[in-house]
Amino acid sequence: MYKSDTPFIADWFVISLRWLVLLGVIVSLSISDALASWGNAILALLVFWNIILTWLAGLNRRLPNHREISLLIDLGVSVGFFWIQGGLSGPATWVGILPIISGALYFDLRGGLLASLIIAIVQASDALLHNMGILWLVFPALITILLGAFFGFISQQMINQLRLMRVKQTEERERENRTETERMRAIYKLSSTLTATLSYKRVLDMALEISTSALHVDDPEQTQDTTPKDDRLISGVLLFDGQELVVGSARRFPQADLRMTFPAKEGLLHRVVEDDENVVTDGVKNDPELKRLISLNNCQSVHCFSLRTGFNVYGVLLFGHPEPKYFTRDRCEVLGIIGRQATIAIQNARLYQDLADEKERMAEAQEEARKKLARDLHDGPTQSVAAIAMRVNLARRMLERDQGSAADELVKIEDLARRTTKEIRHMLFTLRPLVLESQGLTAALQQMAEKIKETFGQEVVVQIDEKLADDIEMGKKGIIFYLVEEAVNNARKHAQAARIYVRLSAVKNEPEIAWLQIADEGLGFDVDAITKSYDKRGSLGMVNLRERTELINGLLHIDSAPGKGTRVNVYIPLSEEASDKLHHGRVEG
Repeated sequence: MYKSDTPFIADWFVISLRWLVLLGVIVSLSISDALASWGNAILALLVFWNIILTWLAGLNRRLPNHREISLLIDLGVSVGFFWIQGGLSGPATWVGILPIISGALYFDLRGGLLASLIIAIVQASDALLHNMGILWLVFPALITILLGAFFGFISQQMINQLRLMRVKQTEERERENRTETERMRAIYKLSSTLTATLSYKRVLDMALEISTSALHVDDPEQTQDTTPKDDRLISGVLLFDGQELVVGSARRFPQADLRMTFPAKEGLLHRVVEDDENVVTDGVKNDPELKRLISLNNCQSVHCFSLRTGFNVYGVLLFGHPEPKYFTRDRCEVLGIIGRQATIAIQNARLYQDLADEKERMAEAQEEARKKLARDLHDGPTQSVAAIAMRVNLARRMLERDQGSAADELVKIEDLARRTTKEIRHMLFTLRPLVLESQGLTAALQQMAEKIKETFGQEVVVQIDEKLADDIEMGKKGIIFYLVEEAVNNARKHAQAARIYVRLSAVKNEPEIAWLQIADEGLGFDVDAITKSYDKRGSLGMVNLRERTELINGLLHIDSAPGKGTRVNVYIPLSEEASDKLHHGRVEG
């Protein structure tokens, strides 16, 4: 006995027709009042045999030489039942059709003709035995042979169609398997390529290139490892640059489209970015933002989904095609897989780029710190030491003429030396505030205020939320300290204010966002005017504020006007969720 993965269609046909023949025989016997004859017990055997075949067919199983055994049993039962019921003159003379149908279904035209020939011989023998005459000798046999030929021909045509259908199904499965294999190969190629490069531009280009290949692997006009002949797919990667989406990479975008920007505040882009929806639409002609893209004007099917990891949204992948319903479920799933892989690669590339930029900023910051130290030493202690040397020389000469005046000069020299020492100590404190590591942010800012008061006579008022300061991680504390130090020094040098205020507290209704403010009531300045001409100025105070704010993923806002003082506001997120709210404008209060 052997088993198949698919049903035996011929077995089911034979079983069904055998039940019909059995039903017909029973009806014929009932009409002729011959149903109660003991010879009909052979029908019970045929019923039992058909039940066994039905069970085997349900299990997709067959006996050894299954077709031959089935045909022989049908022939034996039919011939036996034919003789028992009186041959051609009996009520079930047509029972011979059963082996004819079995033979035709199992062995095509040859089986139908062979079975009909055997039944015809049996019928002719009955006519000869009972001397029924030439008509009964020839006519039933001829009809039986014609039925065998007819059923054999029909069976052959049907089996040919079934075989053709099976071949087509096999080819379709092979094509689907080949398509799936090619798509998996494309995705594997994407993963391998994207993990092998940290080039931002290369990642974007590869994502679009492999997306196009993966969508066309089922194209019959496409040969393996070639570009599709009918490549009408429009694709693009839109990435966030600040608060707007710009075109990072694209396929079949005209130059006008490559220069466009999108605020993503309404329409399809807003849904994808804000609600993290994967959207398939029949066009973008009515979309308030995407309708400006010339390349999408003729697209009847558009698919768009976000490049998102956690709370970070890097941008949007956009695809369009002129055919309606082009983006089927399978294609959307493939694009989704590619999109997720691309998002990881983009994240890695951006982190690498951020790291490279950070190293460059650190080098620039160190260079700027050296320049600042050189300027401060030149403007402060160096000048003071030079003045001390000149005064010492003067005092030495005065000792020879007027010792009283020389003593006064030595007192002045001592005072200048002490002030110079304080300036140097203040510079050393700002370079490395050890108290920040040992006692915390509040103590460091208080000590900074005291040293500024002691060294420069400038009053700095520090107001810190102690609990909030303790919750801030050490890395951010250091950057906050240098932000305050930079802003306070700017105010001390330019504002001419009696007091400078340093405040640190939580944003109202947002406990995970810290608000740092350095404010004074001094001269103030025109922020827009200074910003426009800032690249021509020698000072880097505002640049330092912006760069240090970026290091803690914060937002910087400077509010000032001539005669109305200055307020430097820095908003600092303490968690990823707070960062997402802050940079997407969802902070209240």
